[in-house]
Amino acid sequence: MKLTDFKALTFDCYGTLIDWESGMIDALKPLTGRVGRGLGRDEILQAHARHESSQQDWTPQKRYCDLLAVVYKRLAEEWGVVTTPEECIAYGQSVKDWPAFADTAAALQYLKQHYKLVILSNVDNTSFSFSNRKLGVDFDAIYTAEDIGSYKPSPRNFDYMLEKLATLGIGDKQVLHTAESLFHDHAVTNRLGLKSCWIHRRHADQGFGATMHPGEMPKVDFRFDSMADLAKAHQEELGG
Repeated sequence: MKLTDFKALTFDCYGTLIDWESGMIDALKPLTGRVGRGLGRDEILQAHARHESSQQDWTPQKRYCDLLAVVYKRLAEEWGVVTTPEECIAYGQSVKDWPAFADTAAALQYLKQHYKLVILSNVDNTSFSFSNRKLGVDFDAIYTAEDIGSYKPSPRNFDYMLEKLATLGIGDKQVLHTAESLFHDHAVTNRLGLKSCWIHRRHADQGFGATMHPGEMPKVDFRFDSMADLAKAHQEELGG
């Protein structure tokens, strides 16, 4: 199997293309700075993952920016900090400020020359529009949790994507799903029989950060530490 066997790359955005963990840590400072003890980065991210995943299960049709506001409230309660509705809303809107990884835009611009590029993300459309400006390409399709009415790892999101890709002339076997999260993405692609590429952004870190533990480790077909490494591997295939 080669990277050049595929027609479309479908991407998770946050954690893969956008550095959501750094964005979260920065946007949570008004809250974490008032906690009466020191919180480690991974402790913050793991707590966020628990509350985010739970809230997505309970309110799958809530827009991501509104869901993040609830997550902020739950974190404040867990850490014993009094907060305000305005603070919660501000955190929900912080997605627009989350930075892209330094290698993302250049890698996407290269890959755009060889593939259809598609987003499948647990986000709302307005929040993604801000992120999209940092990614440097026009995607061929964008499928969000707001469009679908559920959050990954629900198979509904992938079924929706595959149905819509078929209308663009892209079949399941032509798709390489490219993502960081083993929990949200790769565990589901295993169940659906999709080929997958793991962008292991957290290769130098322990644990799963802002995502839940996937349980049994999923199988992946390709693994790279960055988007730059993926683009380089594709260049080498063409050159070879």
